Order: sequence, then C-alpha cells, then structure tokens
Amino acid sequence: MATQQKVQLAIMNAIHDLPVLVARDEGFFKDEGLDIDFVTTPGMAQVTTSHEAKWDGIFDRPLDAVYNEGGIDLYRMCEWGIMKRAVECEAQGLRPRKIVALGASMSSFAIVVAPDSGIYEPEQLKDKPIAVTPFNGSNFTTLKMLEGFLDMEHIKTTGAGTMPQRIEAMRKGEVAAVSLMEPWISVAQKQGLRILIESHSSRSEAAGDELDAATLAAMFRAQTRAVEVLEKDPSPYIHYFVAETGGLIDESEFRTWGLLHAPPQPYTRERWDDTYEWTRKWDMVIEGATFEGVVDNRAWE
Repeated sequence: MATQQKVQLAIMNAIHDLPVLVARDEGFFKDEGLDIDFVTTPGMAQVTTSHEAKWDGIFDRPLDAVYNEGGIDLYRMCEWGIMKRAVECEAQGLRPRKIVALGASMSSFAIVVAPDSGIYEPEQLKDKPIAVTPFNGSNFTTLKMLEGFLDMEHIKTTGAGTMPQRIEAMRKGEVAAVSLMEPWISVAQKQGLRILIESHSSRSEAAGDELDAATLAAMFRAQTRAVEVLEKDPSPYIHYFVAETGGLIDESEFRTWGLLHAPPQPYTRERWDDTYEWTRKWDMVIEGATFEGVVDNRAWE
C-alpha cells in the first residue's frame, strides 16, 4: 500500500548505508509503495571527499547541514553520533530530530599503525595521537576499543582529515595510529599496515517528527529485506566499496567477512540509558536529556 509522504533519504558511506543501497537497487522501497529521493552527501570514506570534519561545528558538516536545511528527512550514522545530534540540536536552535531506530548496519572499524612503528598492542598507544573523525563512529569506537587497555586520560584522539588523508598523516609520522572503517581497513591490509584491534559500531536512524510512522515502518521493512539479501551474498554490492577507494583495491581484496547487518529495531530504554551514560562519561554530550525527549519508536507502535 502506498504511503502518504515523499521521502528524502540520505546516502553517504557504503559501510553505513549498504542496506539502503541494496533496497534501492533491488526495488524493495518501491515494493513498499515508497516515493523516495536519494540524496548523496560527502563521507569520510570516499576518496573524493574534500570537506574537513572539525571538532567544533558538527552541525555544519554536509550531512547535518543538509538535514538542518530540510534537504533530507531520514539519515543514519554511528549510534553515539546520532545521540549527540538528537540531544543537542534543540540547544543549538536547529531542526529537531529523534532517534527512530537502531539501524541495520554494524560498521567495521579498526585502529591501524604503520608496520615500522614498533607498536604491536593497544597499550602502546598510551598518550600517542590517534587520528579519528571527531564525534563520528571512528571517534566513539576508538574510545570504546581502547578504554579496556588504557585509562581515559591516556587516550589521545585528533583529527587528520579523511581516511586516505589520515593514512598519509601516519606515514609522515604526524600521528601514531589511525581509526579506519571499511573499505579502508581492506586498503590498509593490502598496503601492509598493521591492524591492532577492530570492532563493529552500530548505526542509529534519525528523523524529524514530520516523517510518519507508516512511512518509517515501510522503509525499515525494505531494509530488512536488504539485510536478508546481504546475509546470503554481499558480493554483488562490493563495487560500492571499491568505488570509494578510487580503485586502490579490487573486489577480491575487500574483506566481505567484516560486513555485519541486522534488521532495524526499536531503540530501547535500556540501550538509551547505557549509551547516554557512556557518552556523558566521556563528556561528549550535554546533560539533561531523557529517553522520552529523544527517542521515538513510532515505526513499531
């Protein structure tokens, strides 16, 4: 049954958005009667990206700016990054957004060092600069991975540009390590860089109140079908990752086993409590937010 709304849906890095790309390519959104404009924004995994993600002004970044200007209705990024934006948008006087789902993609991230660095274990990164994307998945996941090895005050993160730019900064000795997501973990492996530790980072989906429950539910059903396809065989879609590297790897060199997806799910109160408190512990989100004020699971109600 056709839904009532036309949707402007964000697409950025393939590691975040592969179920959306598959649902688009396979016609799953159309099967749900959805009328969607797909809006592509620059991402830090794309070799052609020129924008610089700074520590301040996160709402000025392309994806956030397009949302704030009304150019997209629904977007996804790392769970902690969505939480920060959903919590802080009102204080910034910006377009409101709610967490409307735990997303389908669990993006792979790794901390990587140069092979001649003499660094072989996470503990050796004590007080050494690690290049991340500020307040995005690589930043938060790096903290998650390292806090089991180092005290908070000894984990040092910094910015060094896009994925290829931060690899170059590491080669020049400007940073000791870099946080990478796919396809750049595969690039790092091909180039002989040393992967110290890796993990997955769950996505969250954010949307404004204007997007109705029926439309959201239909979009999540389409993504669920895409997840089923990817679980069987992701190989027909690896070209999206290869394109992001500008051809630095071919499809046979991409680590398909690192892909992990699950159907979109409601964002639970328990998950909110755990994630918000962890983000507050790192002083990466403002105080005073509540589950009722930030989360809206209307797609399942």
